[in-house]
Parts: sequence; structure tokens; C-alpha cells
Amino acid sequence: MSIQSKANKKISLREAISIGIGGMVGGGIFAVLGLAVSLAKGGTPVAFFFAGIIASLTAYSYSKLSLAFPDRGGTVKFVNQGFGKTVFSGAINNLLWVSYIIMLSLYASAFGSYAPNLFNITGEASVDSHIFLSGIIIIATIINYYSIAVVSKIESYAVIIKLIILLGFVIVGFYGLWGNPNVEQLSASHWESPFLLLTGGMVIFVAYEGFELIANAAPDIINPEKNISKAYNYSVWFVVFLYVIIAIVTVGSLPFEAIAKAEDYVLAEAAKPMLGKVGFTIITIAALISTFSAINASLYGGSRVSYEVAEDDELPHHLTSKLWNQPVGLMITAVLTLLIANTLKLESISTAGSAGFLLIFAIVNYVAFKLSNQIKGKKLIPLIGFLMCAVAFVTLIIQQFNSNLVGVLVIMSIILGCFVFEYIYKKQELNK
Repeated sequence: MSIQSKANKKISLREAISIGIGGMVGGGIFAVLGLAVSLAKGGTPVAFFFAGIIASLTAYSYSKLSLAFPDRGGTVKFVNQGFGKTVFSGAINNLLWVSYIIMLSLYASAFGSYAPNLFNITGEASVDSHIFLSGIIIIATIINYYSIAVVSKIESYAVIIKLIILLGFVIVGFYGLWGNPNVEQLSASHWESPFLLLTGGMVIFVAYEGFELIANAAPDIINPEKNISKAYNYSVWFVVFLYVIIAIVTVGSLPFEAIAKAEDYVLAEAAKPMLGKVGFTIITIAALISTFSAINASLYGGSRVSYEVAEDDELPHHLTSKLWNQPVGLMITAVLTLLIANTLKLESISTAGSAGFLLIFAIVNYVAFKLSNQIKGKKLIPLIGFLMCAVAFVTLIIQQFNSNLVGVLVIMSIILGCFVFEYIYKKQELNK
């Protein structure tokens, strides 16, 4: 996720697109691809495409709101614009901060899943995983305290490296599909039910949430009337097609049993039929670079969200204070990430993250619908986006309630907690 919007310079269309692509192609695809296949089986490409449609509808709302209300607060600003500084808007903005922390936990878990395939510490993969994920959070936190410029530089190089490797994987992978007997797994007879295809798309929706970072860069984008909408559309649809093709190559390369066995690092495993151990190693390195850069930038993004929300009096003002020249929210974000990543399983983290962002995006779509005249946008697209996000949120909760109760309890507790906290906080502020 890019920090370029912080620099006092104008952002070109190409740079704005790279912010969106960099935000989406972070650690998400490496973390959730195996999970998607376990839910949707041969219909995994359809699940990714369906999630991409919801992302593209929401991107329309973001583009209109970004143009009407250019602000580095991004989503926080849009929610406040739609509902005022109320308990509701405060709770949703608090949820955004917590969702950042959940995303960080997802990236750290993915790093912890891939790293033991290259480096062995204790000989016990699960123990090594916790050591690696904890270590990378601590290193990224130190880098964030040392220099934001370093965070930005790491991200700009990481975007190029991971895209080159993933595009290489797609090209070589497509070539490797000819004559591979596993290609027949993509046929409709191997798809799960429409309900599970939908759920599969929703559990892995976290792989798309990063386009919202363009909103934070909106005040600095050159020729915003033309370039803001292009930045959202080009980045989202590029990533949709990239994910769909990656899903096709993965499902067509490996039998379902092998995918299930390597669920947490399946993208590296999918490179083996074409490139053997070398391919496995290259994709593993790409995963480590991607998840590390995503952790780096998301730590910064999460601390900025807590700062913006506190500035708007929706969190205690103590969160606008600094600790070692950075917002105190940076340390809180890092500590909470360590806690969640070391206690929850990947599916629970992914479910909580997807549900959190689906709810936030439903609210942003509703704001775009409500303010359509003010932002000079259509009413129908945000309305469809709102309804699809809301239905997807409910569908995800219902399906995961049976198979992943912990994930559902975590996100429902977080949502309830955000509302209760904001209500108590606002009441105390009124009584002062």
C-alpha cells in the first residue's frame, strides 16, 4: 500500500493506478487463494470475478466521493460527510481502524505460512510460523518509526517486483495448462453450489479492499476530473482479471487434494508443475516481499486512520499525540496485530476482515447514493453496490456461522464493540 500521497507532490494517473494495484495485490492473494479453492472448488475463478464486480461498483462510489470531497482522510471523511459526526459514523470509522488491524494480521499470517518453506528455525512449522509472523510485525513497526520515506520506497519497489513475478506466473502457468489432466477441475461439474461460490467470493473479498487507498491520495492527483475515476476503474479491473487468471492457473495445475494440503501457501505449490522447486521458491519469495510491503504500509495506514478518527472526536484525543515522532496509534496497531495474528486461524481472520470491509463499503455506497445530487453521480450504481455489499455481508455471516463460528463471533463482537465504545465515548464527551 502506497504512501505517496503524503509527499508534497502531484500524483500522476500512472502513480494513482499503482497505489490502487499495490493496495490490492498486497498479501491478500497469497493469503486467501487456498481458502477460496477450499470453498468454491472449480468455481474459484467465478468467486473472484463476483467479488470483483462488488469491488468495481464500490469503486464507482469512491471515485465520485473522492472527486467531491478530496481529503486525506478518505473513507473516514466520506462516512462523516454522509452521517455527520454521530455515534453511527464514529462506530463505522472505528471499525475501519480495526479492519486495518485485521488485514495486518492476515498479511502477517500469510508471511508466517510461506516463510517456513524457505527457512527452518525449530523444525516445527507451526512454531516457526508464529516466530516469523511476530518477527515481521516487529521489524515493520521499527521501520515505520525509523522513516516513513523508507516505507514508501519499499512499497514502490515491491509493487514492481510482485507484479513481474505474478505476471510471469500467469504466462508460464497458462502454457503449463496444456495437457495437464487437472484442467478438467475447472468444468462446471466441479463447481460448488451458487451459495458457496458467493461465499467463497466474500471470504476472499479482503483481496480487493486496497483500492480505497486511492481516496487518501485524491487531493494530490493531477487532473482529478478525469484521472480519479480512471485510477479506480483501471486498477480494480486489472486486479480482477489478474486474480481470475491466477485462480484458473492454480485450479488447472494441481489436484484439489494437493491444494487443500498446501492451502496456506498454495500459490507457491501451483508453480511446481511448471517450474519445479525453482518456481516454488520464486513465488515464495514474491509472497514474502508482498506481505512484508503490505504490512509495512498498512501499519502506516492504520495509524493514520486512528489519528484522523481521533481528530474528528470519534476516538479519544490522546490518539492524536505522538510517540517517538509517530502517532501513538502506530504502536497500538502493532500490538493488536501481534495479538490477533498469533491467536486466530487464517480463515477466521479472513472472514472478519472481509465482513468488516463489506459493511464499510456498504455504508460508503449508501453515502454515495444519499449524496448523489451533491457528488454529481448516478443513484442506481451506488444503490446496487450497497445492496450487493449488504447481501454479501449477510450471506458470509450465515455460511460461516456453520463452518467458522469463531470468525463470525470475532467480527460480530468487533462491530458491537465499536458501537458500544463510541456510544459511551460520545456520552462522556457530552457530559464534560
